[in-house]
Amino acid sequence: MRIVNNQPTIKVKRRSITLTLNNLRVITRPYIPGGDRRVANVVNRVLKISEDEVRLLLDSVMRGFSDRHRYLPQTFENNYEKIKSYVPEGENISKERRLLLGAYFTSEYSIEATALFNPSIVPHPNQSDLPAGSLRFIMSFRATGEGHISSIEFRSGLINENNSVFFDPVSDYVDTPEILPNPQYDRHLFRLKLMEMGACNNVTNYMIDGLMEEFTLNQLQGKIIELKSNTTFPADDKNEAIDMALWLARSNYQMRFLPDHRISERVIHPVSENESGGIEDARFVRFVDDDGEVTYYATYTAYNGFVIIPQLIKTKDFVTFKMITLNGKAVQNKGMALFPRKIKGRYVMLSRQDGENNYIMFSENLHFWQEAKVFQEPSNPWELVQIGNCGSPLETSEGWLVLTHGVGPMRKYSIGVELLDLDDPSRIIGRINEPILTPNEQEREGYVPNVVYTCGAIIHNDEMIIPYSTADQRCAIATVSVPELLLSLKSR
Repeated sequence: MRIVNNQPTIKVKRRSITLTLNNLRVITRPYIPGGDRRVANVVNRVLKISEDEVRLLLDSVMRGFSDRHRYLPQTFENNYEKIKSYVPEGENISKERRLLLGAYFTSEYSIEATALFNPSIVPHPNQSDLPAGSLRFIMSFRATGEGHISSIEFRSGLINENNSVFFDPVSDYVDTPEILPNPQYDRHLFRLKLMEMGACNNVTNYMIDGLMEEFTLNQLQGKIIELKSNTTFPADDKNEAIDMALWLARSNYQMRFLPDHRISERVIHPVSENESGGIEDARFVRFVDDDGEVTYYATYTAYNGFVIIPQLIKTKDFVTFKMITLNGKAVQNKGMALFPRKIKGRYVMLSRQDGENNYIMFSENLHFWQEAKVFQEPSNPWELVQIGNCGSPLETSEGWLVLTHGVGPMRKYSIGVELLDLDDPSRIIGRINEPILTPNEQEREGYVPNVVYTCGAIIHNDEMIIPYSTADQRCAIATVSVPELLLSLKSR
């Protein structure tokens, strides 16, 4: 730390670690080209191939791709199931032909071919058997591939007693999770969301009232069948209610990875209609409830190619995840960041409602956010275009440490820091007026020039460890002394 104009300033140390994209990390996706006619044409062509040629072709595919994916035969079987209705009725086909058909309707997708950026970091759920003074962590990333479609990737590692950062080996394999076929829904929350969507009326009430307080997708579909046969309601009203209910149900789903696979093998790729254009900028936080129960949440932006929709991820173990819609008139725009605990009995979240100012929100219910207020506007030259948070606040004895991002001339993104009051986080009690991280000459070039950004940091052994992306393409790590940071903030 040094003194400038009678005020202490801080020094951020850039570590030598760089995390870069790897276009060899690929997943498989269903590949359904064109419409029904084209699918039928492909199926018919494959059905005409002789059995000997089927075996030769399948063997060639397996030799070419089996070392890139763990469960290739199962993938082909799954994708065959998606198109088997196009196989003529009564056609008796061999297992090899089924797999080959599945292969024709499968493609690879390089999830980080374009970028690996916007990281966040949280303590790993498993902190057992560690050396003294060490911390195991999980880091999330936004990975972007063909068509600028974003997914969530993970890495794990260790921070030792000297705050050196070590990453676990990254697997050559990448797997998407099993989508659990029959997730459960809370009837009260489901009804409130339909009301917010303007879809709650006599028809939807008829459909929802017959469900249990906790209901499944299968039970909802049973009520839909019952509704379709009901002649009391107009057909258009029934169809609209069914479409709205199914859209909402499909936007709330559960997924599960195989627990024995490395964390680096797990990727959350878009599933719902809301996410069809990408899953962006997950801000993970380790949340401790009033009873001490720990849950990991992440706010993220779902993009469907037209609009952005803030959503929530919930997990206990980074194996099973729930994807949940956020609700309320204050759920807008990007960059929502949940505080790691309730404050005075309420959930608290930072947000950026208008893409320009810093907002804060309070709610009795994690899933519903109705009010937001501006607590900070751009004021320094480096942030006059916009200001926003850079992840969930970090609690210290002196207040909540918040990393912010600011946009200045030439759309240059920098990272700043401020301190919020512990009991009233809408009150800023300290702020450093200059950014603590700006793109240097090695960091400014890339997919989006002149950008440094983070979606969340961590405190360990009196240091803040900040994983951050550079030029929206790759990631680095910086550290700063928390006592020096607090001293500097309190002097402002």
